[in-house]
Order: sequence, then structure tokens, then C-alpha cells
Amino acid sequence: MSIDRRSLVAAAGAIGALGTGALFSGVAAAQQPSGKPIRVGGTLALTGPLSATGLVHKLTGEIYLDALNRRGGLLDRPVEWVLKDDQSKPDLARTLYEQLVTADKVDLLIGPYATGAILSAMGVAQRYNKTLVHHTFGIPSLAKYDQQFPAWSLGPDPEKTMPAMVMDALATSPKPPKTIAIVTSKFPSVHFVALGAREVAKQRGLKEVLFLEWDFGNRDFGPIAGRLKEANPDFIWNGAIGLEGNQLLDAMKKIDYAPLHHFYHVPAPAPMLKAPEANGALATTIFEDHPPFTDNPTAAEFVKVYRERALTAGMPDTAVETQAAASFSAWQIIEAAVVATKGLDDKAMATWLRANKVDTIQGKLRFNERGNFGDDLGRVKQVQNGKWVVVWPKEWAAPGAKLQTRGVAS
Repeated sequence: MSIDRRSLVAAAGAIGALGTGALFSGVAAAQQPSGKPIRVGGTLALTGPLSATGLVHKLTGEIYLDALNRRGGLLDRPVEWVLKDDQSKPDLARTLYEQLVTADKVDLLIGPYATGAILSAMGVAQRYNKTLVHHTFGIPSLAKYDQQFPAWSLGPDPEKTMPAMVMDALATSPKPPKTIAIVTSKFPSVHFVALGAREVAKQRGLKEVLFLEWDFGNRDFGPIAGRLKEANPDFIWNGAIGLEGNQLLDAMKKIDYAPLHHFYHVPAPAPMLKAPEANGALATTIFEDHPPFTDNPTAAEFVKVYRERALTAGMPDTAVETQAAASFSAWQIIEAAVVATKGLDDKAMATWLRANKVDTIQGKLRFNERGNFGDDLGRVKQVQNGKWVVVWPKEWAAPGAKLQTRGVAS
């Protein structure tokens, strides 16, 4: 299906080859796009267990295309998003990308949500020599195709850099952890990093008191909560994705257990904020809805428009964070490559991307290390008084924010 784009965003001004100028300035475009639309094909998890996050990516893409077409589209042509629902199923994503390339004959591809589906799409892109820009791939070592490009700035070794960053943040606590429990879903990307966290914790001298795994889709977290309370670690590394984090928090609450330090790999941001027991929860991020991230004018305007559109759509979370920022960055990467190469040639776009940086709302991205990843631009955020705020590193912390520890006055 093609998404009907609503004219709720006034935007203009060229953003240049790197896609970072005024996107939503309200100045009329010099010339409206015309001619045959450029079709960008992709899937998202619009239904199924990953749909809450898939809808974030859908809204972000709609906002970006509204702005892009008001600025003149690409190559002076309008841009259309041919979006299909993969139902949170990697096998279905593979079939749908085959359809997009062979039957729908789209010009460009954008990746689906979640590592498994992206890997499926990557295989199709490789078969047809199509460039694939994607936004949430979590295992860089599996990205073997040289024409795929990630928008989530994980770096080539997130299983090392992400745990190290989180533990660096915890080292600033008045009660830095000495023991750790690692509990994780078997969902590929979070499981991969959780195994890395075991090694980093060992190198840092933390004593592992518990390691547990569960199958993705599990809903019974009572036994896991019981094991955690019995082990009573200083720090819980929770390899959770989506609502799994909330389900474990609820299970711990029912047995009157509150951890000292607790981290969630890919939480459902809004539901976690609404749970009082989540206060102090940690997660990683590439972007949050506060300075210094919003000092970037494009980012600030996107945050404003996203909040308005999400509120109108009745979405549970109206703030821009990692998922929306990665999705927005993926569209910026596509625009940058098309503008720079002055065409839609997949090979030319891939060659340009590997040789150049793209300025995005999360920072400058490069694609010249293993798996076409570049720098790890991750930061650590924490739930504080019903809001997500960055607490580490200090230069990216929200104004006045610092890491808080349960039972220690801030």
C-alpha cells in the first residue's frame, strides 16, 4: 500500500547534500515536485509483538516525506513510500521485499524494524544489487552485504562498547555495583549484547550472581523475578525488548523487590515511563527530547512536529527518542545519497556513502568500518521523575541531570 501523506507540516529550504538544514521552517518551497514519483519501498511491523515500535517508524517516515515533498522532493520529483506490514515476522518481511523489488518495482529501499527482519531484507537487497538503508540493526557482524547502511550509530562492536558505556556511567554512582545479574530475551540483537555484557562485567571485576534466558514472546516473568530477588544483585542487565522490560518490572513489584541499578536494552519508552517502579531505570539512546540534542534546529523542529502528530494519532509516547531518531536519520541518509549522486543508481549511492559522512540529527555518521558501521554515538539515559533524561556522558546530559541511585539523595 502507499501511505497517504497529510499536509500538516510546512517545510522548506534546501538541507544540502547532507540533509541537515531547516526542514520545517515554514518557508514555501521554490518549486513543487512534478513528474513520476520516486518510490521508496519498505516494510514495518505494523502488527504483531513489535508493532508499538513499528508505528513510531511509520509516523517518522510520514513526517519526513511531508517535509521532503514540500521542499521539492528528490531530483524535483515527488517521493512516495510504498509501505507493507511484515507483522513482526522476518520470513514475511523477506517475501514482501521480494514483492517490492520485482512486482512493485520501487526505486529505492528502506529497511524494516528489528534485526531479524532487516537481515531478511538485506538478503533480498543483495540478490538484486539494491542499496538498503536501515535503522535498527543490532548485530553488525552479520551485516555482510556491502550495499547496506545502518542509521543506528551502534558502532561495529556494540557487544563491547554498549556494556562498557553503561558501566562507565554506573562507576559515577555513590554506590557503584559490585555484583551483576544478566537476564535476557533470546531475541537476536539483545541476546548478542547481553552475552557481551557478561564478558565486559567479568573484565570490570563484577561478580556474576545470575544468568537467565527466556524465549522471545514469553509473558511469565514471575519465576525470573523470584530468581533475581534471591540473587539480589547490585545491578541487573536486562536484555529486554519492548514490553518485556515492563513485564519484568511488574513481576518484581509483585514480590516487593526493587533493584539498586537496573538497565533495559530496548525498552518500550512510554510504558516504562508510566510505571512508578521504573524510576531509576537505565537504557541507551542516540537522541532524547532535550538539550543539547535539540540545539540542532532541524532536530528541534522535528521534535515539535513529532509531538503534535503523535498526540493527534493518540500514540502513548509523544517524545522523540532512539527509535524515531534512527528512523529520521535513515531518511536523511537516503536523501543525502540521492542528492550527492544526482540520481537513483544503487551502486553509485553505496560508493558515495562509504566514502562520505552524513550529518544527521544524532550526529555525523560514517560507514567505513566493519559492516559499514562507524562510531558508537550511544549515550546512557535514566527514568527520573517520569521523564527520560540522558545522564552520561556529561557533555550530553540533560541540563542539571546526573545519574541517580535508589536510596541515595540526589
